[in-house]
Amino acid sequence: MSGLQEVKISRMGESYLEMRHSSGLHIMIYPKPQSHTSYAVFGTNYGSIDNVFRRSDEAEPTRVPEGIAHYLEHKMFENADGVDAFAKYAKTGANANAYTSFDKTCYLFSCTDHVYESLEILLDFVQKPYFTEQTVQKEQGIIGQEIRMYEDDPGWRVLFNMLSAMYKNHPVKLDIAGTVESIAKITPELLYECHKTFYNLNNMVLCVVGNVEPQKVLALCDKLLQPSQEVQVQRIFEPEPQGILKNRVSEKGSVAVPVFYLGFKAPAERRASTPELAQIEVLLEALCGESSPLFRRLLDAGLINESSFGNDYFEGPGYAAVVFSGESKDPDAVAAEIQKELAAVRKNGLDPALFADAKKSVYGQAVSGFNSVENLATSMLSAYFAGRSIADDVESIAQITLQDLQERLRVQMLPENAVLSVIHP
Repeated sequence: MSGLQEVKISRMGESYLEMRHSSGLHIMIYPKPQSHTSYAVFGTNYGSIDNVFRRSDEAEPTRVPEGIAHYLEHKMFENADGVDAFAKYAKTGANANAYTSFDKTCYLFSCTDHVYESLEILLDFVQKPYFTEQTVQKEQGIIGQEIRMYEDDPGWRVLFNMLSAMYKNHPVKLDIAGTVESIAKITPELLYECHKTFYNLNNMVLCVVGNVEPQKVLALCDKLLQPSQEVQVQRIFEPEPQGILKNRVSEKGSVAVPVFYLGFKAPAERRASTPELAQIEVLLEALCGESSPLFRRLLDAGLINESSFGNDYFEGPGYAAVVFSGESKDPDAVAAEIQKELAAVRKNGLDPALFADAKKSVYGQAVSGFNSVENLATSMLSAYFAGRSIADDVESIAQITLQDLQERLRVQMLPENAVLSVIHP
């Protein structure tokens, strides 16, 4: 099928198609004929941490201001004809958006019809940067206001306070939007340089999921994608020490109840494999999922509320952490209970019945995720950039053993790597 290769997801009885397009772009298409919604995401392997890099066709590394990836994302919707991409999407009825994370920038839309017209808009504007001194200066004021808004956001502050206590050198500790001072240094020339480097189609992926015909998607790609010269980009980071800087950091903010992040810095010499991610997910469900003894103790003691308490495995190039978060009248007591539970499980082992329930729960969540076109598209993109594949997700969960989780605890959530970040009223 025009170079498209079928990737089977055996336990689901489904499959998707993928190929390397002649332009250099990696394309993944997951047809869902029964879906009423289609979703597309066009992403580049470029995020806020990529502030120092060396192109393979240049001798010296390039250093750019903090926040430039996010700034570039904002500016991409404008173009020379004066009609921005959002105005064009309004005519097709698509719901469009974009975001910049630590390690990627993504442009996306969802729609119920006119999917190919919307896809044409997406493929067109992301490849056509347009910056002038005037528009760049105007955006500095807009993003400056956004930065100040996030500086007052307790949920944002509690995260970056934790990261700053956890990482000495890695740029993951820096605000994705940069600072008012750093974005003032951004110029049209720097934006064009970053677009040329990271929006090279060899560094990007397109994922389309929903009621679509693969051949029509490919026809649009053939029409709109301009071949890119393959250039290797080396991200340059200062060496990061293994340990943490502080085990506790706090400040006051506009909250009624203290909010907290308890993070455990994890090994990050390489990205986690699909089986390792599955093990961490099941382990967290067993330790503090809603059916776990720890969750019940914390809830009964009034230390957490059900709606805000959660956990996550947070990882990217050169950084990784297991994070527990929520609201609590006594975050230190919550942290102590979590540490106590981890010590007990390391000593006595994980309850086999609790493990079995957690494994079933995570397996069920993974299976249900295949019903969401948004979840599928974003998961496919994230997995591709991390060197993984969603085709292995469900199978990896099914293969997990109790012994796997005990081994995982030897390297994850170690007490000496814990940081508690709190925002007090």
